[in-house]
Amino acid sequence: MNKYLVIGDPIDHSLSPTIHNYWIKKNNIKAIYDKERLNSDDLKNLIIKVRERNISGVNVTVPFKKKVIPYLDKLTLGAEATQSVNTIILNDDNKIVGYNTDIGGFENAIKYTKYDISGKKIFILGSGGVTPSIIFALYKMNVSSITITNRTKKKAEYLQNFFNSNTVKKRGWNDIKLVDWGEIPDFDMIINATSVGLNSDDNLDLDFSKIGKNKFFYDVIYNPKETNFLKKGKELGNKTENGKKMFIFQAAEAFKIWHDIQPEINEEVSKLLD
Repeated sequence: MNKYLVIGDPIDHSLSPTIHNYWIKKNNIKAIYDKERLNSDDLKNLIIKVRERNISGVNVTVPFKKKVIPYLDKLTLGAEATQSVNTIILNDDNKIVGYNTDIGGFENAIKYTKYDISGKKIFILGSGGVTPSIIFALYKMNVSSITITNRTKKKAEYLQNFFNSNTVKKRGWNDIKLVDWGEIPDFDMIINATSVGLNSDDNLDLDFSKIGKNKFFYDVIYNPKETNFLKKGKELGNKTENGKKMFIFQAAEAFKIWHDIQPEINEEVSKLLD
């Protein structure tokens, strides 16, 4: 029986086993998907297990999306451009390849909402975890500008410099802008890519009172279903969306990479995550 798993720290909250084991059963695949809490010192041995085919595939979550890269043989274009890996497989050439399915996950989630993102001004809160993937997806969808902010400014500066001097420059995209935490620039869509909201009493402590209406508040968090950030957006009369569809679409892309089967995404799958 093939073994798949998701790694991270923390990992208890992950619903990846729920969705992958559902699809595994639906498609009559002889496999099991588990979750494992690791630390950085465990990554080398994990990749050895993949190389020896003791593990057939790995999903990667915070804080290992970048840390795992030195142990891989090859990166796909998206993983290379974002320096972020969330899916690993040993390919037919015995090369361990890192993919980034968060990019497609976010892109498909936005398309699913029917929101016309082309030409829009985007404001992103947070610069770790999934932020590089979101930035890459946003550029692919032809947004007009991206502004980022982070409580720890150095992290945001690093991300800004990384993109502006590499991916953005090569593709002729507009430079990423940076503002201090607490400053609210003009935007059409705001994305919470921080972990603030995982607990019900979490608050970003940002003043949105002067932003007006007809904005789009998007939170990558899907559990709880409605964070305080989304509640505030709704109170102010704006469109809101959580990260559930992004999570489902990125998982489906990883499933396809491993099993060469496009899993069905339906209401039943969606309810698994409630």
